[in-house]
Amino acid sequence: MVEKYRPQTLNDLISHQDILSTIQKFISEDRLPHLLLYGPPGTGKTSTILACAKQLYKDKEFGSMVLELNASDDRGIDIVRGPILSFASTRTIFKKGFKLVILDEADAMTQDAQNALRRVIEKFTENTRFCLICNYLSKIIPALQSRCTRFRFGPLTPELMVPRLEHVVEEEKVDISEDGMKALVTLSSGDMRRALNILQSTNMAFGKVTEETVYTCTGHPLKSDIANILDWMLNQDFTTAYRNITELKTLKGLALHDILTEIHLFVHRVDFPSSVRIHLLTKMADIEYRLSVGTNEKIQLSSLIAAFQVTRDLIVAEA
Repeated sequence: MVEKYRPQTLNDLISHQDILSTIQKFISEDRLPHLLLYGPPGTGKTSTILACAKQLYKDKEFGSMVLELNASDDRGIDIVRGPILSFASTRTIFKKGFKLVILDEADAMTQDAQNALRRVIEKFTENTRFCLICNYLSKIIPALQSRCTRFRFGPLTPELMVPRLEHVVEEEKVDISEDGMKALVTLSSGDMRRALNILQSTNMAFGKVTEETVYTCTGHPLKSDIANILDWMLNQDFTTAYRNITELKTLKGLALHDILTEIHLFVHRVDFPSSVRIHLLTKMADIEYRLSVGTNEKIQLSSLIAAFQVTRDLIVAEA
């Protein structure tokens, strides 16, 4: 489904109009520099450069003019010195213009391979353009960054995602409710690929896409569940709260990390005294860090409940 609806031309792309118009100008003036596209996944980086390549080259010359390598291909120092070098160094006899080398997920390349790429990029600029695509700019060595024109692809906004999702829903005849669409956009947090994957799996599993089915399919806690958890932590005694939350986690298969993330949003909305809120957020940050290191969820859950109970007592004392 994701590949089926991948944009084929630059006009099909829905986001980052400023970047697209710049690249379009480069192409029309035949002055394409080396490109470095970076940003979170599912924001249209690969689609953009593939659409550019399709615009630059006809179908039959695509294979000989474009070399695309991603993280699943071997891209060690030998490959940079071998196939990439020989592709970049051979001139095109029958066609003027340049070749294009697309290195997808370039942040997975080793330091040595990136260093070897520096000279290759410099040496063959007149007949080859390189396009590096990555998620983390910090993983690309500064020497390569300075040789490329950088473009950052930020997460997509809901205004851009909804029309595209509606188009897919219409084409696939999916039964979707308005809150289902909202849930899709919220959970995908600006990642179009993730939105389409959730849409597809929810539709296949339940036949109807609503807020509840989307949350159930992704194993994400519902807003009502989070409200209950907060209520138990602030209004029940420790044992009851711990037992209720553990039961809910087992019943719905929730991860403590997801619960923590959702509760964090709630804490910002609830009107706590500032000193109490600071204490609570610090505690939650500690728990989140411990979870990422891989600790026992039961112990961390006790810690979370304890933090809220201490908060409750502080509020009572202040009142």
